[in-house]
Amino acid sequence: MILQRRNRILRATPAIRAMVAETIVTPNDFIAPLFIDEGENIKTEIASMPGYYRNSLDITVKEVKELWSLGIKCVLLFIKCKDELKDNTGKEAWNKNGLMQRSIKAIKDAVPEMYVMTDVALDPYSSYGHDGIVENGEIINDPTVEALVKMSISHAEAGVDMVAPSDMMDGRIGAIRAGLEQSNFTKTGIMAYSAKYASCFYGPFRDALESAPGFGDKKTYQMDPANRTEAVKEAIMDVEEGADIVMVKPGLPYLDILRDVKNAVDVPVSVYNISGEYAMIKAAAQRGWINEDKAIIETLTSFKRAGADLIATYFAKDAAKLLGQ
Repeated sequence: MILQRRNRILRATPAIRAMVAETIVTPNDFIAPLFIDEGENIKTEIASMPGYYRNSLDITVKEVKELWSLGIKCVLLFIKCKDELKDNTGKEAWNKNGLMQRSIKAIKDAVPEMYVMTDVALDPYSSYGHDGIVENGEIINDPTVEALVKMSISHAEAGVDMVAPSDMMDGRIGAIRAGLEQSNFTKTGIMAYSAKYASCFYGPFRDALESAPGFGDKKTYQMDPANRTEAVKEAIMDVEEGADIVMVKPGLPYLDILRDVKNAVDVPVSVYNISGEYAMIKAAAQRGWINEDKAIIETLTSFKRAGADLIATYFAKDAAKLLGQ
């Protein structure tokens, strides 16, 4: 058989496959989410996320140092608010001495070069577990945006590098950008959760922070999984309002959205490899149905191939170790 071209030649050995690989994943691509709790020397494994923990701040600082040593340059902070501090205003979110504000300062003091991002949404602080202020059973937009601006400025005062509004309220990116500018925080960035879908895959995350909605669901503000064009519209609007990075969340069921957004905007695009996606790989691996290490790298590669510049993933530390082998 005489062929003009044999495509398998470029697949023949590990060396040639590495040489011609179109997509390269490195620890520089990762954002490591961290769950932080009050207290000292507390390390609580999240039952639905085997191998992942909600840590007190002292242990979190040690974790950040390890992440930095592995080449991971960015962390995204989430805190577990005490129940007695939750209300319908979310005012604990901009407490200058709150857990988030103390966490930002401690991490920047311990590892100044680490790029620190913070979650900006009211659900961890809400007595209703929603991302916004509730009035007559409805999540109201504009007063929520005012609260998010206060929260963002508070994080900037604590020294955060970039805030990450995950709430999906209308107009919040423009309002946060204006608030930061007016408060002279001109170097503080915004990573907008621009296409955040109302997904069933968030369950383990809500277990981690005990922040499940107390009534109804989040479909009046998070996006309908059936919609595609809307995601591009949301991302473009966020860029116009001042977002430095836009995000697609979840990851694996929305690779088409990720590519659409990447093609539509001129800022970096991130994707969130969320808790449910993590849990599925962990569960299948524990049963011996898949090879966990290979599944991690293949999953992360799929995000970058689809267009992600940055990947928020609970596999960040494991992947950095695997890539360093």
